[in-house]
Amino acid sequence: MSTLEEHIDVAVPIDRAWDGLHRVEDYPRFMGGVRDARPRAEGRARLDVEAGGRLREFEAEVSDHREEHVMEWHTTSAPELTGSFSLHPIDEGHTRIQARITYEPGTIRETFGGPKGFAQANTIERLVRSDLEHFKEYVEQGR
Repeated sequence: MSTLEEHIDVAVPIDRAWDGLHRVEDYPRFMGGVRDARPRAEGRARLDVEAGGRLREFEAEVSDHREEHVMEWHTTSAPELTGSFSLHPIDEGHTRIQARITYEPGTIRETFGGPKGFAQANTIERLVRSDLEHFKEYVEQGR
């Protein structure tokens, strides 16, 4: 298993950043490849993701630890992905968002296509970094 950790600072209070992460239907606005996203009952979400030239459907279970400002998630079928978002207040108007994703590189390559090894790790890092940058724009613009 590989683990990727990235963070970004956003110029919004922690509650606004938290609310932005929970608007599942807005994920296509800031997550690369996500074409459609819908919340489901019982802490689940469904995402339609275009990757490797194909559209794939994923279901994820989400659990919140609101008092600690931590959202954890994992896919309920292949590929096995787990992750979390931890929010940390910097001051009243700024928040640090820490993203952590755990994945099996071989499974990701089989599911999404793409190169092996280091090149694939770089691709995933760029994707996560880009998604965080887009989330920053999304939440700071008050959408």
